[in-house]
Amino acid sequence: MWHGAYMGGFMGFGWIVPALALAAIFYFLFAQSRKKSPKEILDERLAKGEIDKKEYDEARKIWEKSDETTR
Repeated sequence: MWHGAYMGGFMGFGWIVPALALAAIFYFLFAQSRKKSPKEILDERLAKGEIDKKEYDEARKIWEKSDETTR
């Protein structure tokens, strides 16, 4: 009798775990699959201090020139 009452109360919340798992799957499939543009990558590297302003400007000129030739 106790077991039946417990399961009945829990079953009302049984949908939460599968819903959270499904939400996590969608997040990892779609949120992390977005590719960054060359400008975003350069901006991040400059902000982290991996490259200096001179290297940033040189790389930006290269990808802008490359982008113009592919249009």
